[in-house]
Amino acid sequence: MSEYKLKIGITQGDTNGIGWEVIIKALSHPSMVELFTPVVYGAKHIAEFYQRGLQDVEPLHFHFCNSAAEARRGKINLVECGSKDTHIDPRVATEESAKQAFDALEKASADLVAGDLAAVVTAPINKESMQKVGFGFTGHTEYFASKAEGAPMMIMCSEVMRVALQTVHIPVDKVAAQLSAEKITESLVALRHTLKQDFGVVEPRIAVLSLNPHAGDGGLLGKEEESIIRPAIIEATKQNVLAFGPMAADGLFASGGYKKYDAILAMYHDQGLTPFKALSPEGVNFTAGLNIVRTSPDHGTAFDIAGKDMADAQSMRNAIYEAIDIVRRRSDYNYWSRNPLEHFEREKGRDVSLKDLKDLPEKD
Repeated sequence: MSEYKLKIGITQGDTNGIGWEVIIKALSHPSMVELFTPVVYGAKHIAEFYQRGLQDVEPLHFHFCNSAAEARRGKINLVECGSKDTHIDPRVATEESAKQAFDALEKASADLVAGDLAAVVTAPINKESMQKVGFGFTGHTEYFASKAEGAPMMIMCSEVMRVALQTVHIPVDKVAAQLSAEKITESLVALRHTLKQDFGVVEPRIAVLSLNPHAGDGGLLGKEEESIIRPAIIEATKQNVLAFGPMAADGLFASGGYKKYDAILAMYHDQGLTPFKALSPEGVNFTAGLNIVRTSPDHGTAFDIAGKDMADAQSMRNAIYEAIDIVRRRSDYNYWSRNPLEHFEREKGRDVSLKDLKDLPEKD
């Protein structure tokens, strides 16, 4: 695997945000094409516009191709997307910039599902603008779930911590109604699996956050902890998940207790993402639970600084590195955890004898 350069797709995101700036900065170092084969989905004239505004950054030289299947190793490949005369207006959310982002997503996801990409890294989009151009999803997580197999789980990851979300892009006043013991148990089982498969954790320890302040204070501040979350933890434990809680979020993060766990399951979006971004400003968003790999930087379009050469590309770099690592860990996990019986030849329903084991391939 180390000798094989994975093809990683990178989508341009909203073209009036900082997407192209962080892509250019992340790919500008020559060593990047030695690590993997980049396939960027975007518009050449927009890339050139943002390149002209960057100081002390080498301009990218693209190899143009129609799809990832034509990408060349050792080159920064570009699949042209959207209209070639799209107006560029940094720091402004427009339908034109959203259309560019949507077209890049469509082409990248098609190559990913076709198996021509190992993973996709997405630059940020503006969700409100995307709705005006027929996107139809509340975010990248839901979009890729519609293109792949499995149940998506949003996980924010860094060297400091990993935070998974029980509910994602829904209003806060609808969170409690979306919680159930069954759903939380399913999430804990799925989180254990992805920690083993995608992050190489032998036997994960998972902290489960409460919904209400002070973990409900014995029912004084809410009953979801005792009626929903605790039963889910008990059931997950029966299914071999090392889950602990429910824990009050403020106490867990403020005390540094999160360091004792391999991941944290938060009940809603800001409960998990606020402390994560405060402690891991260069973290990565990973869509777990699917048969494809998608990551992204943990920031948004940052319209306020777009086109000003102020965007920090480290989160984009980390998203690329994490995508490569997850693909390789998943491949290793699938190999080592495979069922050897699946490799037996069968003739008229009869298993091959043990003497034929020596003829089994060492590795797929």
